[in-house]
Amino acid sequence: MLKEFKAFIARGNVIDLAVGVIIGGAFTAIVTSLTNNLINPLIGLFLGKIDPSNLMVKVGGATFKYGAFINSIINFLIVAFVVFILIKMLNKFLKRQPQKPVVDNKEVLLSEIRDLLKDKQ
Repeated sequence: MLKEFKAFIARGNVIDLAVGVIIGGAFTAIVTSLTNNLINPLIGLFLGKIDPSNLMVKVGGATFKYGAFINSIINFLIVAFVVFILIKMLNKFLKRQPQKPVVDNKEVLLSEIRDLLKDKQ
């Protein structure tokens, strides 16, 4: 079982996934900083110097922090847009690479036999 686990971990897909998760976490931190430090102050200028992340409504004993929820939506939209752009670029790159046609050896041999038979007639 230990050998199977080592083989599983050593496969390229698992390592690629781990790298993707680590980079994704770092990118999320960058986007969160962008939202909190640049976008929110810009929105705050239009709202009269109010920090949108601190917007909340208190109903009874419950506090609904809808400003933090709006921040999360902005973060999600930025990350989703960047992923969309990356996938679009990746698809363009993959389409540009010419794909070699797969030729079956049997088909080649049969076409050679056909050509030889034509020449004999």
